[in-house]
Amino acid sequence: MTLRKQLIGCVTASLAALAIGFAAPAMAQSESPSQRQLDFQAAQANRKALVGQAMALTPTEAAGFWPLYDAYEAKMDKLEMRHAAEVRAFAKAYQTLTDDDAKAKLDEVVAIQQARLNTQKEFIPKFRGVVSQIKTTRFFQIDNKLHALVQCDIAQMVPLAGGNGAPASAPAPAPSNQ
Repeated sequence: MTLRKQLIGCVTASLAALAIGFAAPAMAQSESPSQRQLDFQAAQANRKALVGQAMALTPTEAAGFWPLYDAYEAKMDKLEMRHAAEVRAFAKAYQTLTDDDAKAKLDEVVAIQQARLNTQKEFIPKFRGVVSQIKTTRFFQIDNKLHALVQCDIAQMVPLAGGNGAPASAPAPAPSNQ
């Protein structure tokens, strides 16, 4: 199986796990938290297997890489849960957002993106300490590609603010410099 096909399969599994997190409250009633946890863990295992195959680590590299990978993923998982909570909150309120609500939600999304970038910046030197620069770059390419694919699918599911894409209220006039 090609890396591309495995990547698509991994993303599909990740999306299934994420979709469970974004589902309406009705779904939460029909599916137990333990099943959602199992689905998320399966997606994580698929992702880890894909990363492992793409990285082609030596036994020495693997001894240093995998504990670091697990720590990195634990931090990223917390950010993904934070993002999932924000998307769920947005989905409940997108048609009736006030300007203050919209500002707060956008600020939170940007803060999550910044936290993700900060986590990557924190871990890049750590990965460089256990694998070559090429393999460090490869890992972050894989990570960024997987993240981008998931974000693309999430973006397709998330409605635009203000209902049918129309602004919830008129924009504030631009300040005059005269």
